[in-house]
Amino acid sequence: MYEDQFNLSLDPERALSFHDETLPTEPTKTAHFCSMCGPKFCSMRITQDIRVYAETHGLDTDVAVDEGMREKAQEFRAAGNEIYQ
Repeated sequence: MYEDQFNLSLDPERALSFHDETLPTEPTKTAHFCSMCGPKFCSMRITQDIRVYAETHGLDTDVAVDEGMREKAQEFRAAGNEIYQ
């Protein structure tokens, strides 16, 4: 999935070299998130999570987004509406 991002860039080799500079160890190069956002805020990972959620629950992707947002809102309220825990 992430190799596609590099291949779509204007200069795939340079993009890959920048990526490798920020994630120098071999295991981090195959991580399923980028070095900019990290694992919790990676838009590509979140998009993939939504697709899996939709497929698992037999939902359209847009419906899955709405359903997931409702679930997260309930979790947030249940945790006391606190951003930093």
